[in-house]
Order: sequence, then structure tokens, then C-alpha cells
Amino acid sequence: MELINKIKDLAKQNLEETIQNRRHLHENPELSFEEYKTSKFVVDKLKSFGLEPTEGVAGTGVVALIKGKNPESKVVALRADMDALPIIEANDIPYKSKNEGVMHACGHDVHTSSLLGAAKILTEVKEGFEGTVKLIFQPGEEKIPGGASLMIKDGVLENPKPGGIIGQHVMPLLPVGTVGFREGMYMASADEIYITVKGKGGHAAMPENLVDPILITSHILVALQQIVSRNASPKIPSVLSFGKLRADGATNIIPNEVKVEGTFRTLNEEWRAEAKKRMVSIATGIAEGMGGSVDFDIKHGYPYLTNHPELTRKLKGAAIDFMGRKNVIDLDIWMAAEDFSFFSQQVDACFYRLGTRNEAKGITSGVHTPTFNIDENALETGAGLMAWLTVAELRAN
Repeated sequence: MELINKIKDLAKQNLEETIQNRRHLHENPELSFEEYKTSKFVVDKLKSFGLEPTEGVAGTGVVALIKGKNPESKVVALRADMDALPIIEANDIPYKSKNEGVMHACGHDVHTSSLLGAAKILTEVKEGFEGTVKLIFQPGEEKIPGGASLMIKDGVLENPKPGGIIGQHVMPLLPVGTVGFREGMYMASADEIYITVKGKGGHAAMPENLVDPILITSHILVALQQIVSRNASPKIPSVLSFGKLRADGATNIIPNEVKVEGTFRTLNEEWRAEAKKRMVSIATGIAEGMGGSVDFDIKHGYPYLTNHPELTRKLKGAAIDFMGRKNVIDLDIWMAAEDFSFFSQQVDACFYRLGTRNEAKGITSGVHTPTFNIDENALETGAGLMAWLTVAELRAN
């Protein structure tokens, strides 16, 4: 128990520095694959800990190693994403984004500062564990094809190859001072759908001379809902949603085409492939049957995220040791997507949630909103728990 208490003490002692790191990142957000200043900041911090980071992995990614005793005995990887979102921040805070139209609205500033905090702790206690810690600071989580997939192609899971990888993500539904775990399938795959329905436009008063793409689109959107309601097994979570529709006509003008954008998400790769084939078939049949045509483009996104049961069970137990049973929560399936899923398809993985909510302080906004923020006391858990989980896994048989 001596080492766990030392890690707790270091997380508390370093909290102010971790907060300042987070605020610097929050003030200076950068979009996916444009994290040049963020990457430089991370590199400088790692060097200040006495580490020798590797830069330029998948563009702006950074990797570093912390070697304990007998460094070749076991390797555990830790991952944080660094990119921000194209959102105008509405928070009235001293560290508000200085980059107009770009905001850390998904907590990646928290993830990066927490991993920096964990790295500092682990360098200070490296005589207390055997093995190697691989630190992965990843670009472009918010944008297909996902920085995780590109880092894997650049060899981030080799030399040395980790036996497991750990990631954490903020969750504003969980109160500060808590974390959440789930074994097995946890987050959905995510594909982007782009549909162009083509007809023959003209004066709305002369429908007999037209092929109405708006009417065709209406039939397609309604019919596609049977992909989930009648084609998917009820045992497989699936979501098909359309969030954007553009038809540049008027009250008396039928346009030549209609554009639609949406997303398909599920937790089964075989069904994912089958569903996409059925979507194209349904849309094509309806469009051609009504005299029009359709271009149906599906951008293949992230796979589903699965938490390795044994690894997750062990880490959940270690979290209980660190935080107490009442502060470790069991999570349900989450239909959002995360490119950490690419790592989970390659190596034993555990992706857990960090509580950031504080209703008394009015900190309740969800991610991807202009008012998202966190109770910064979560950073003590963010850094300390990640360090302890790493040590616990390296010590495990």
C-alpha cells in the first residue's frame, strides 16, 4: 500500500501544475491533425520530466517511454488525444479559447494534461515497478480516418509492443471524484452517410413534367428506418440517424437534387457491413422506381470499441483500491464512437470514464457543446488513477 499512497500524494501535490497544463491547452486549442503547438507543448513537458519523446508520429503525434526496473519484462501503453473541435466557446472563464471558433469541447485538454500528470508521477516512482510504460499522445481523434489508425500504421504498437493499452475519457454525466468501467463491447462503430438524390426540377405547379427529388428523398428516409426496426437483430444495438438535409428549392420551385447526411452506428462488424449494403439497395430501388437516381456514399469510420474483459476487471479492482467501491461505477453501452477502438481491435484494451460533473458549481454541460467545462478537481483523479492503474497492471502476473 506504500506505493499507492505515494501516487495519491504526488497527484495531490502536482494538481496545480496539472490544472495549469490543462488551462494552457484549453486556451490554445487546435483542430484535428493541426496540433502543432499542442505537440510542442507536450514534448517540452516530457523533456522536463527527463524523458526522450519521439515526435512526428502520424504527423503531430508524440510517443515516449518510461522504463522501470527490468524494462523488457512487460509493456503497458497509455493514450491521450490532443485535438479540439470547431465550436465557438461560450464559457466566461479566464482560460477561454483564444482561437476563435475552436474549442476543447470534448475534454481532450483534460486527457492530455492528465497523461502528462501521470507521466510525471510514473517517472518519480519508476523504481517501484518493473516494465515499461509507453506514452501515446494522439492527434485527430475527432476526424476520420482517426489519428489512432494512422499511429498504428506508423508502428506505435511496436518496438516495444504493449501487452495492454489504457485510455480515459471525460464523462460529464458522472460526478467529479468518480470513474466508470465496462467490460466487453462498450462504444459503437460510426460511419458517415452522404446521399444525393437526383431528379428533374422545375415549376412546382407542373408536377407532371418533373421528377421530384424531395418526394423521393422522403420515401428513402422513411424506408431506411427499417434497417434498424426490421432488419437488425434486437440483440444488436444499432442507430441510423440523419441530421442534415438540403433542398435548394422554394415554395414554387422543385430542385434538381437533394443532399442528405447522416450516421450509422452499431456494435457488430458483420451486421455493420450487411446494413450498409441494404441501405444502398433500398435507396437505389426507391429512387429508380420513382424515375430518379441516387448517389449513396458511406465513409467507413471507426470500428466498435471493446474493453478486454480480464484487463478491465483487473483495472476496475485497482480503481476500487485507489478510490473506494462507491466511487467506481458500472457503465452501460454507449452509442457514441471513439477511435481508441482501433487500439482495442489490436491489443488488450481498457477505456474508462472520468467523472467531471459538479452540479453545485453549475458544471453540467455535455461534451460537444459551447459551454462544456469540468470541475478541475477531476484532474487529480485523472493523473493519479492512470498512474496507479499502470503500476497495478505492470505488477500483475
